[in-house]
Amino acid sequence: MTARRHGDGLRVVVLADTHVAPRSSRRLPDAAYTHLHEADVVLHAGDLVTADLLDELAGFAPVHAVLGNNDHELLGVLPEALELELAGVRVAMVHDSGPTSGRPRRMRRRFPDADIVVFGHSHLPTDDEGDGGQRLFNPGSATWKRTAPHHTLGRLHLSHGEIRDHRVVALD
Repeated sequence: MTARRHGDGLRVVVLADTHVAPRSSRRLPDAAYTHLHEADVVLHAGDLVTADLLDELAGFAPVHAVLGNNDHELLGVLPEALELELAGVRVAMVHDSGPTSGRPRRMRRRFPDADIVVFGHSHLPTDDEGDGGQRLFNPGSATWKRTAPHHTLGRLHLSHGEIRDHRVVALD
């Protein structure tokens, strides 16, 4: 499936740390589906836990995902890191970006050409400008907020090589 384009650019829904498993009561909240219905592309920064969620997300838009530390079922299916171009924007994705301290420099070294690095693991939303203007973006978790105030996901609008909009969206 190729990315759809609506008007000017791509509407991207960003997820991470959903931890949706067959024997778990954890499911995407209804509010997440509103955003997924509008997506041209879905990014998932790991800890999906099961391929079933990949299949479900692919019903909305093309999905790009990386392996999280709890994705044992997806070993050999998903890469540990991914670099791609969407609407002229260079996107890198990894599950664990390491500690907060030193993150901007570390991500710039690891992904020197990326305009935005999408990551997860902490369940804490982050939308910061890193070294040299590289955006560091963690959507938090739509299903397991831990210490975050809300369940969240991310929204990006990418167009003509620019990140036109970037936001973390509270789902509750």
